[in-house]
Amino acid sequence: MRRFAEAARLLAGQTALLLGWRPPEFWNSTPAELAAIFAALDSAGPPRASMTQFTTLMERFPDG
Repeated sequence: MRRFAEAARLLAGQTALLLGWRPPEFWNSTPAELAAIFAALDSAGPPRASMTQFTTLMERFPDG
């Protein structure tokens, strides 16, 4: 398990890259704010196929 300081440093770097945050903005945010932002980013991607859709595609386009 990572130490807190190492995990915080990595998360601060990620927020700088993804959100353009500077260190004060990261350190003044709450864990709940960060979790909400990362949850929103995760759901902002393309919709995922359901297992039924995936199975249908596999049947329609077999690899041989």
